[in-house]
Parts: sequence; C-alpha cells; structure tokens
Amino acid sequence: MPLPFSIVIPTYNEAAGIGKLLGALDGVFRANALDGEIIVVDDNSPDGTGAIVDALSSTIPVRCLHRSGKLGLSSAVIDGWGVARPQSVALGAMDADFSHDPSALPKMVAALESGGYGLAVGSRYVAGGGIANWPARRIVTSRVACWLARPLTSVKDVTSGYFLVRRDALSGVALDPIGFKIGLEVIAKAHYGKALEVPYVFTDRVAGESKLNQREIFNYLKQLSRLYSARLSPQTVKTRKAVGS
Repeated sequence: MPLPFSIVIPTYNEAAGIGKLLGALDGVFRANALDGEIIVVDDNSPDGTGAIVDALSSTIPVRCLHRSGKLGLSSAVIDGWGVARPQSVALGAMDADFSHDPSALPKMVAALESGGYGLAVGSRYVAGGGIANWPARRIVTSRVACWLARPLTSVKDVTSGYFLVRRDALSGVALDPIGFKIGLEVIAKAHYGKALEVPYVFTDRVAGESKLNQREIFNYLKQLSRLYSARLSPQTVKTRKAVGS
C-alpha cells in the first residue's frame, strides 16, 4: 500500500501558475501511484487563486482552505495540516510558484515508506541538487541563511521549504508560525529520527512576485534567535545533562 500523505501549498496571488502546478502534481501522483492529497491554503488572493483551485477540485485531488486575509506562509502550512485527512501518515509543504520540482516527490515519499527516515527534504545543496535562474544576491542570502542554522541541524538545506515529515513526528511539538520558514521549525523541533535530503534543482518563479523581502529576512533571524534560545534554555540543558549522566 502506498504511503498516504497531504502536502500543503500556501498561496497569495498565484493565479498565473497555480493551475499548471496542480496539473503537474496530479500527473506525478498518477504516474507513480502516489496516495497524495493537495491542500491549497489561500489568503484571500484578490486575483482569484482560490476560485481556480476550487474549480480544479473536481478533477484533481486538491481542496482549498480559504482564509480571510494575508496571514503568512508558516501559519498557512500549520492551518493546512490541521485539516489534512486523518489517514495521511505524512504531512508536507511546497511553494506555489513551481520553484519546487514535483518530480522529486516520489523519492521523498519512498524515503518515508522505507521506515528508515522520518523526514525527507527537497534539497538544493546536496549532490544532484542545484539552483537555476536565480540572481547571485539571492544565492548568497540563501547560503548565509543555511550557514547560520548549521549548529541546529546537519540538514544542509534548512531553508528549502519543500519537505515531507511523518505526522507522528509532530506530536507534541509547538511550531512557531513566525515568518515563512516553517521547514526550519520542523527540522529543528520535530521528532523524526533520521532525515534524507532528496536533490532537486530550484528554478526561480516565472509568474507572480517573490514574497521574500526585508521583513521576512528579519523574521528569519528572529526565528533563529528563538530556536537557539530554546536549545540553551535551563530546562534543555538540564535534560541534556540527565541524558548524558
């Protein structure tokens, strides 16, 4: 039996490309016999993104969660997971702009199906992965962001945002929806055991506008600060000493 999973796609003004992405995902699901559910969480896009998704739900395994306003990417993913079908063993996220290659999904699903991994991350920074059509400043920003998180995890591409995690690995985990790097929260906090990075080539969006701005960079640094503080809290240190004694 294939592993059932639900993958969340947060959207805001993605009408130009969302239909193409959903069609590509449906094709990957069918070609690889994947038991996948797509949940689009739309923040009341004025360009009609949500309505497009609703119209496609009769032919593609997708449904749209409509939110009242622009509430942020991380909270969208968390809200999407909250309405995922009960039978989904794994939960995931990916971007709406086609920068995340849908053809990497079968290997991510297979990693969790194997039982050897509790987390699969689509990675630009392992052998076989890469970046296409991205300005140098964005590459530098991404590399620095990953480097800043290295003490928290051995995962090389912590800012990917393209991942699947076993649902039970999130049990009891308090995720902080600040900013848009929900993947970092999961990588740093979830109880998944081993992680596998699946290579893919990131391609910059061809439609719509990037959501990265100075505010999101600030939020990322704030997010890192909170994660480091949690690691160094007295309770965490006490637990580590108890385990090591």
